[in-house]
Amino acid sequence: MRVRRNPWVLYIALLPFIVIVRSTGGGIFQWAGYNFLFYFAFPLLLARLLGFKPAELGVKAGKKGGYELALILFLLTIPLSLYGTTMPSMKEYYPIFQYSGWDDFFLKELAVGVIMFSHEVFYRGIVLFPLARKNEWLGILAQDVPYTLVHIGKPGIEVPYSFVAGIVFAKMDLKSGSFLPSFLLHWLGSVLFDLLCVLL
Repeated sequence: MRVRRNPWVLYIALLPFIVIVRSTGGGIFQWAGYNFLFYFAFPLLLARLLGFKPAELGVKAGKKGGYELALILFLLTIPLSLYGTTMPSMKEYYPIFQYSGWDDFFLKELAVGVIMFSHEVFYRGIVLFPLARKNEWLGILAQDVPYTLVHIGKPGIEVPYSFVAGIVFAKMDLKSGSFLPSFLLHWLGSVLFDLLCVLL
């Protein structure tokens, strides 16, 4: 089997990083560091060693259509976020960090941003794009199944929600040619929900 530039070789080689990240612990900043290393830096280096260029992995600015769709989806998810604050399991779980004041709150939201950046570049970039060039839906499902599984342990509603979101994010990013629209949607939606959980 040809190894260089083989999307399946890359996919299989990336799977251990998911296990590594799941096994890490520590506070929010330590977790952000682990995510950055094992979901972004090392996977991108591995992909480069296998002959994939960053642009082929969705690591570029992309087309504006993806960003426009991300904005529309962000606005549409506001009612869902408001509904989510009425669910005790969600209010108890979020924010995922303790904070001492608003400056500490927003500093830790930046750390969450690093985590979500790393997640999106891994699942909707490095995993998705090479496989989607061979078969779009196969690529979408190949990133969505592990992405959904890593949500086990969070409030139960998040597992089916993450499965649907993983498909929507992937389609949006493929349209744009970049993982950035899903990152912005994911992170800004998360910040909004955390704020709502704190304020309401």
